[in-house]
Amino acid sequence: MSRFSLMNCNRILYNLQRRPVALVQRRFIHLSSSRTGAASQQVLRHLDQELDGIRESGLWKHERVITTKQDSRIGVAQQDSSILNFCANNYLGLSSDPAVIEAGKKALDEYGAGLSSVRFICGTQTIHKHLEQQIAAFHGKEDAILYASCFDANAGLFETLLTKDDAVLSDELNHASIIDGIRLCRASKYRYHHLDMADLEEKLKDAQKFRHRLIATDGVFSMDGDVTPLKEICNLADKYNALVFIDECHATGFLGKTGRGTDELLGVQDKVDLINSTLGKALGGAAGGYTAGPKQVIDLLRNRSRPYLFSNSLPPPVVACASKVFDLLMDGSPLVEDIQSKTKRFRSKMTAAGFTISGSEHPICPVMLGDANLAASMSEDLLKKGIFVIGFSYPVVPMGKSRIRVQISASHSVEDIDRVVDAFIDVGRAHKVIP
Repeated sequence: MSRFSLMNCNRILYNLQRRPVALVQRRFIHLSSSRTGAASQQVLRHLDQELDGIRESGLWKHERVITTKQDSRIGVAQQDSSILNFCANNYLGLSSDPAVIEAGKKALDEYGAGLSSVRFICGTQTIHKHLEQQIAAFHGKEDAILYASCFDANAGLFETLLTKDDAVLSDELNHASIIDGIRLCRASKYRYHHLDMADLEEKLKDAQKFRHRLIATDGVFSMDGDVTPLKEICNLADKYNALVFIDECHATGFLGKTGRGTDELLGVQDKVDLINSTLGKALGGAAGGYTAGPKQVIDLLRNRSRPYLFSNSLPPPVVACASKVFDLLMDGSPLVEDIQSKTKRFRSKMTAAGFTISGSEHPICPVMLGDANLAASMSEDLLKKGIFVIGFSYPVVPMGKSRIRVQISASHSVEDIDRVVDAFIDVGRAHKVIP
């Protein structure tokens, strides 16, 4: 036996005395695979075939590399000039706002790069509590709790709140994080047809046999840009004694008169029980998510929510940047009205040109194309014209519903809007999408 093998064996025998059996088994499996390579090679051959299939079907996701900070104009690797960016979630254009950046720099100096801890041990600073208070006040809720992402917020909510005695009713096109979060809980699960209130009502009738009922929906569906019929959902919730949860990632900060979101837009702020949203889109664009709602729910999440309990605290610069954005929004921001007017301009001009634009009056403007290869080819041709957009295909969207998702930002000028429309017209005609 070689000296290397003997050392490994001794190390494993020592660990047998101090590690759980499952961990030791994983260690043996790793050594076995690295020594023989048979199992690993078999898996890798299978993955090669799967990856080849993705490439051949036109569904391969290429990552373009940005060489500058996020903005309406960016530098892109292997491109000689600046590119107009029309596919970021930077709805208010605040990712590179000088005041937001300065707030992050100041927090870095005062509070450090990170906490090296979860919140309940030694990972809560005054700025974390202040941001949670701002979030609660912004949404008109009693309290709020921060997460590393809204994906984590969705993963932590349903499992903590619902038991086998409860039921959750979810729109069939809800975001993957909502779907995954619901999968983690033990509640009985109903999936109603997209935006179909008659189907939701039928399922609510059936769910009366359970202790509690929770209706879960995106406020805005990110792939199509359509707004959920929240007023009708709240009416059904009242009728059938259900709670209402909305994911507001693509609404917070810019939808509604003051940017409070879908509930403000549709006049039901007092009827929505729970709101999850993100700090990583309109609210500075860095990272982080949250849940806002009744104090009892937030207190339970602090004590039981696994993503909260087992994830490091948000870094101070991220917290400070988001807090600065809430300062701007609380004072009333012209950016909300600005993005709404630019969205209307883009949608009306594209529709007049012959394109099919999905969704309602939302800055997410999906240009529907159907074919994955067509969406990818058109996005590459648009890049050659100085426009950064991305083709979306399966599994991000259903098969046969590929599109280029254009996203409007308040940082775009009117001239930027007109330029991207002209580029779409040229490329669309070249690909025979429009006459």
